[in-house]
Amino acid sequence: MKYRYCYHCGQLTTTRQVDGRTRSYCENCRVLLYENPIPSVAIVAVNLANQILLVRRSVEPGIGKWCLPGGFIEIGETPEQAIMRELREEVGISLTKPSFLGVGSHLNGYYGDVIIIGFSAYVGDQVEITPGDDVSEAAFFELDKRPGLIFRVHEDFISTWLKKG
Repeated sequence: MKYRYCYHCGQLTTTRQVDGRTRSYCENCRVLLYENPIPSVAIVAVNLANQILLVRRSVEPGIGKWCLPGGFIEIGETPEQAIMRELREEVGISLTKPSFLGVGSHLNGYYGDVIIIGFSAYVGDQVEITPGDDVSEAAFFELDKRPGLIFRVHEDFISTWLKKG
């Protein structure tokens, strides 16, 4: 149970069994307080040599491990805007139009359950990578010489990208 206090009125919540789950309930507002996954984005960014851009995390979860660039969608952003912002913040690369890859999830993660919307884009060869927000290192890797990724769903996005060819 996530909500000890109602996010409408601030009163202490109780619990109710609804749809086979224990859920927070506000007696004062008479409302169930649903817990929902956090929306996030990730991108398979590829140069003209078909090398994949990976970033080494400088924050938890997975500090020091490799993953695709990405992050949380902010209020007022579309998923496309979020991935373009994240790529700019994390590695200093600007995009105009990423392609949709699919949707995956990371369950019971550090921040709770996360829904991840995957994108892909060719970023060219003349990009200058500048590690920034949440990233200690970034580099392009050959597909068969890349490090393992901390998030299984990122591996799934790479597989989907490969199938789309």
